[in-house]
Amino acid sequence: MSMTGMVRRRLARAVTAGFVAATALTAAAHSAEAADTLGSAAAGKGLYFGTAVAANHLGESAYAATLDREFSSVTPENEMKWDAIEPSRNTFTFGSADQIVTHARGQGMQVRGHTLVWHSQLPSWVGGLGASELRSAMNNHISRLMDHYKGRIHSWDVVNEAFQDGGSGARRSSPFQDKLGDGFIEEAFRAARAADPAAKLCYNDYNTDGVNAKSNAVYAMVKDFKARGVPIDCVGFQSHFNPASPVPADYQANLQRFADLGVDVQITELDIEGSGSAQAANYTTVVKACMAVSRCTGLTVWGVTDKYSWRSGGTPLLFDGNYTKKPAYDAVLAALGGTPGGGDGGTPGDGTATCKATYTRTADWDGGYNGEVTITAGDRAISSWQTTVTLTPPQKTQSVWNGSPTWDAGGDVMTVRPAWNGSLAAGASTSFGFTVGKNGSNAAPVVGACTAS
Repeated sequence: MSMTGMVRRRLARAVTAGFVAATALTAAAHSAEAADTLGSAAAGKGLYFGTAVAANHLGESAYAATLDREFSSVTPENEMKWDAIEPSRNTFTFGSADQIVTHARGQGMQVRGHTLVWHSQLPSWVGGLGASELRSAMNNHISRLMDHYKGRIHSWDVVNEAFQDGGSGARRSSPFQDKLGDGFIEEAFRAARAADPAAKLCYNDYNTDGVNAKSNAVYAMVKDFKARGVPIDCVGFQSHFNPASPVPADYQANLQRFADLGVDVQITELDIEGSGSAQAANYTTVVKACMAVSRCTGLTVWGVTDKYSWRSGGTPLLFDGNYTKKPAYDAVLAALGGTPGGGDGGTPGDGTATCKATYTRTADWDGGYNGEVTITAGDRAISSWQTTVTLTPPQKTQSVWNGSPTWDAGGDVMTVRPAWNGSLAAGASTSFGFTVGKNGSNAAPVVGACTAS
């Protein structure tokens, strides 16, 4: 996938009931009730709207505020790639990826895992292994990484960019292809299913957006996998576009033919170079194509702001370097049925209802603890509020009082709304409490941002 310093490339709605519920819950955590943000508007269409996230930018307040307000899904940009996760054999470093996952789930967002097996960003030790050791290392890497995040990742890019560009439709040379042969992709998917049976397993690639030799080769592989029962649930289309590589005329038809094989399709790394109305029109085309394909489950743009884009000179994203919404943002929001002009982040003093949530552990014992979250209104009265509480597995919530909770599919992210105590005067507070079973973990919960109406 695209990243700083990397060689520049040329560039559902009817989903399962559980996924729709989780998507709607995610959107609720980021907006009040109006569809005035990307995440909330997409949820109204049964979709997620995500972004790539870099851990080292989460400390920037404007970056985090835009992320938390607008998006319902995150993909770690580089933090889950092999060189970051397993720099030396059997030494796993999860810190930066954990930071992203914890932040996302604390905001009620879902997470896409990116990526398990890829020819690039490999530590040197991988390429030096013989076939037998490489097979063992690949399967161990998949198992260890997926086990660490089991129950917390919605979709995994299991294998990334395994086919060549051009007209051959051939496999790309890589340590895996060269030493393990064509079967390495199937083996990776089977290992991934064994590691986390609940996660969606995706193949991800670029320059496959229209019907061409490369997408035909991927299509043939997916068709074969489905016929033989190889576990594959989704195909990711990176969708990096620019004037030399525009949105193809058969984009929607191409997405549809993959969906017709019985897999979900996802727009996984969307960015479109340009500006103004032309860029906005291209973004609209992509969003409407996804919405027209019943098994297109969501879209991810490859970054929050132009200034951190891997193609920053082409200004390809929805927010400029100052986090100002571009015409492309308004076009995407409108295409999703949202209301442009809303979702300004609720700056105190601007007339927007605001609140904050603070956490205290009020009791502690060997098997569990009690927590309390205090909700405080901002500088104007509010009529309702909500926040999220994210637990570290295997902790589980046992009871909740003075709040009305719902949970994500994994039971780890609890979204809490008022039970009876929604109306607060300016500056006034209320609270809700909960009991957690530790199940061996004493980690503190992560309390997300408070949203008010």
